[in-house]
Amino acid sequence: MTKRQNAIEVDNLVKVYQTKNRGPLRAVDGISFSVRQGEIFGLLGPNGAGKSTTIKILTTLVLPTSGSARILGHDVVTQPLEVRRQICVVVQENAIELYLSVRNNFRTFGKFHGLSTREVELRCDRVSELFGLREHLGEKGSDLSGGLKRRVQVAKMFLIHKPIVFLDEATTGMDTFNKRATVAAIKEESRKGRTVILTTHMLDEAEELCASLAIVNHGKVIAGGSTDQVKSLGLKLLYLTLSFDKVPERTLKAIQRANPVKIEVRGATVEVTVREEDVALKILNTAKRLGSLKQFEITSASLEDAFVEMIDKKAGAP
Repeated sequence: MTKRQNAIEVDNLVKVYQTKNRGPLRAVDGISFSVRQGEIFGLLGPNGAGKSTTIKILTTLVLPTSGSARILGHDVVTQPLEVRRQICVVVQENAIELYLSVRNNFRTFGKFHGLSTREVELRCDRVSELFGLREHLGEKGSDLSGGLKRRVQVAKMFLIHKPIVFLDEATTGMDTFNKRATVAAIKEESRKGRTVILTTHMLDEAEELCASLAIVNHGKVIAGGSTDQVKSLGLKLLYLTLSFDKVPERTLKAIQRANPVKIEVRGATVEVTVREEDVALKILNTAKRLGSLKQFEITSASLEDAFVEMIDKKAGAP
């Protein structure tokens, strides 16, 4: 079986800005990562971490100070035109034509990228269905809600066949319905072989979408790998939810003796947080033995838990 080529390769990337009052500012400080073709990759971090500068370098908008980055084998510094032919980008600001209908937004964008009238119409129908925009095709951009404007902007990127898509806060301003439709569409495009690089502040969204990711802070990658690998680098927490007809007092005392990180009683449900798997199993066995346990659930720490802990640990870093 042929090994898939990396869609993106970033090696020791550095970007230093010269400032008047603070001297040199290292916005990107030796970042390295790779993204496989057809993968949804998350680039995460707090504001000012270096995500936007990294994306600007990868999309040829900013030159790096040192290091290298390649898009499908093309160097972003020496082959910028080849790089641009491989990518499309959704920036944070909404970029749709407010005085055109949604359909004419798609037509204009498609024509700009050299599509024939017939091809534009075929693809317009497809992305309208994919992103749930069919009923809005006749509406002007100025009449759309912020979430719908955002959805149109993202849909425009999938109107054209570029192998790599950069999505910067793709679901910003969307309600739950809009967000679900957009997330489902991104997954569908990835299944068809598109490579998607996602930056987002919504950690639940990143956990749902991304096969792998890098967490950036102070211009450095502080964690990277598969989503599960990154989660395992953060907080080692397990959450137990134990449901009873009525919480037995002796069961509650036995759970307390196990010294959990946290314990909360909500009606007939006990929620317990522990750090070690054997402690979780001990509490579960105790609940089964002493109480009328109806059902239980054990879950691990979320990506958001791991992210918060790792960022907090690095908060004092220079």
